[in-house]
Amino acid sequence: MNEPRFIAIEGGIGAGKTTLARRLAQEFDAKLVLEVDEENPFIDKFYQDRDAYAFQTQVFFLLNRFNQYRELAQRDLFSSVVVTDYLFQRDQIFAQLNLKDHEYPLYQQIYNLVRIKIPKPDLVIFLQADTDTLFSRVEKRGREYEQLIDFEYLDAVNRAFNNFFFYYSETPLLVVNTNKIDIVDKKIDLKELINKINHHKIGREYYNPLGS
Repeated sequence: MNEPRFIAIEGGIGAGKTTLARRLAQEFDAKLVLEVDEENPFIDKFYQDRDAYAFQTQVFFLLNRFNQYRELAQRDLFSSVVVTDYLFQRDQIFAQLNLKDHEYPLYQQIYNLVRIKIPKPDLVIFLQADTDTLFSRVEKRGREYEQLIDFEYLDAVNRAFNNFFFYYSETPLLVVNTNKIDIVDKKIDLKELINKINHHKIGREYYNPLGS
């Protein structure tokens, strides 16, 4: 395939998306676009009471992610490489998981209005891991609001992402099993992953590294 100009990295909570996005941005001298979890004023309350604050949390994320992607659509994506640590459809995965039956149709109306203006990546990288591994990583990084995440919710999120990418076919996709690698603390693992990304072929491909 031609060199990707727009790369989106995805995965469940704790998968290492932001770490990889930052490293790829350095590697490719790319514009880096990060999602704004900590800027969401509802995120702390959501993890304390998901039923009460899911809709507000989700709509805030949707509109912020739309604004970020719209800015990408307005710039010349061929003038420089762009790396982002989320796929726009991430928002809908969480909405399907978190919203009540009477909330989701309203959310979906908003989503359908904005998604038609969203540019598609040239390559999506899905960082896959089992829930035990993700839970360990979330505990290790110690974000205050994430300490309220229980194993059952993290597992539900993880299963939702695996299901989504099982059927995903909109763009070239590299699925990376990260159970046995540590791209945060082990440079060799990160270096080998970047090498794999550089040699990715067209379509769907799976990468199962053994780790350092």
